[in-house]
Amino acid sequence: MNDVEELKRFVVVHARGQQIPGQEELLAGIRTDEGDAPGSWVGEWVRAGEAHERGGRLLEAGRHYAMARFPYVDGPARQDAQDRCVRAYEQWRSRGSGIERLELDLPGGRVACWAAGLDGARRAPLLVVMGGIVTVKEQWGPALTRLARQGFAALVTELPGVGENAQRYEPDSWRMLSGILDALAGRADVSQTYAMALSFSGNLALRCAAEDDRIRGIVTTGAPVDAFFTDREWWPRVPRITADTLAHLTGASDGALPEELAGFALSRKQLSGLEIPVGYVASGRDEIIPPADPRTLAECVADCRTLELDDLHGAPHHVRETQLWCVATLLRMRAKRSVPAAVIGLLRGALAVRRRLAGAPRPAGPAG
Repeated sequence: MNDVEELKRFVVVHARGQQIPGQEELLAGIRTDEGDAPGSWVGEWVRAGEAHERGGRLLEAGRHYAMARFPYVDGPARQDAQDRCVRAYEQWRSRGSGIERLELDLPGGRVACWAAGLDGARRAPLLVVMGGIVTVKEQWGPALTRLARQGFAALVTELPGVGENAQRYEPDSWRMLSGILDALAGRADVSQTYAMALSFSGNLALRCAAEDDRIRGIVTTGAPVDAFFTDREWWPRVPRITADTLAHLTGASDGALPEELAGFALSRKQLSGLEIPVGYVASGRDEIIPPADPRTLAECVADCRTLELDDLHGAPHHVRETQLWCVATLLRMRAKRSVPAAVIGLLRGALAVRRRLAGAPRPAGPAG
């Protein structure tokens, strides 16, 4: 059972990213993380999801179910929420979205994905989208058709141990990404693969790129690089919810977790060998990722573009700006300089100017 107040703080960035309205009122009604009764974490999110589902708003329902299973499945209540999330998305995408479901049997376990734009005849460049240790693929699924319209064969999946991914999260998990590329070689140009890999999946994508030259660019936000996994002075500051989730995904006991995580650290040699562009959004007051990590990445990777925001992990107060920057950076990687990227860059600049003119106050307290 999780600490309810910590759950409320760290779900904010995910709820804002999903554009879930009325989240403050919903969170105010949650008093416990036990079971699925009224007033419980799972119960309140599921109840709101059911209301959207009855109204035919399947995407909105799925978003609420995804928040109900946050941060990970720890029993029947959250498993039911996870299953509801997948079913709601499945119903939505089956209504002419052009999105297909893939189930890939890879070494280590089955990996489920949603994809759009896969075509053996034209084989477009592949874009793989992944979230972090608490993010299910359905949260990113609606973007697939938009990405396909930008000329990508696009796929969303999950980190090992998250959602429907049956694999265990371990230092060799980067091989999962190479396995996905192997499986899609006949339906996409996997020699031109890009990754929008957020948070911990950014670490996985960087590690894979050090071994697999089919990856041609990576955009990430708040990804651990080295110090998060090795700095024992930083570790006591890591939020309980993050440590518990990592223990769940890796199968490590609480006491053995720091030693287990050391194998995920990227070396300077691995990073310096990357000859691809990397985009990284860093939060200046990140309470999960130490400041040494984005600094190491910038020092080692020759083509590294960094956006630093005065915010907490995941930049919950800069969601729209982060999204625009990531898409613009991705499009620049693919086309070097494109009209859509330039337009998005202007929009991002306008958002920043508007924020400065409004004199937005510095947000207080952790909201991860």
